[in-house]
Amino acid sequence: MFASILNYPDSVFAQFDRLRRDLDDVFGGSGVPSSIRSVALGSVPPLNVGRTAKSVEVYAFAPGLDASKIDVTLDRGVLRISGERVADVPEKDPKTSVYARERAVGRFSRSVALPDDIDPAQVSATYRDGVLQVSIGRKEAAQPKRITVQ
Repeated sequence: MFASILNYPDSVFAQFDRLRRDLDDVFGGSGVPSSIRSVALGSVPPLNVGRTAKSVEVYAFAPGLDASKIDVTLDRGVLRISGERVADVPEKDPKTSVYARERAVGRFSRSVALPDDIDPAQVSATYRDGVLQVSIGRKEAAQPKRITVQ
């Protein structure tokens, strides 16, 4: 429902969303500068993206998918997650009436621009309980080093 409200450019919610995006542009989102970029709230499937000292972690919330039909690619610093969700209720069955459909169906694709310090040789992806986790290692030179004071 919230995503559909944002489609009306003059709604109060759309104006607040535009203000939030403008502030994110100025202040870098959560206040922490980051070179990781994704698209706006409301895209399917929703993503959580963060980084640790050793990796960049991407979580895609996509329940009900067949793991073998999820395509994950990493090309020139851009992670792309795509796939397709089929309808739960058959549309062509004359004995079935669909009154509401809130779960998105069809093809989807999400892209995330990653920082330059990732190591494309260190990528793993797992799908469990409807959550796809993609872990991309960071280059050794980018990881924090503790320096001993003598």
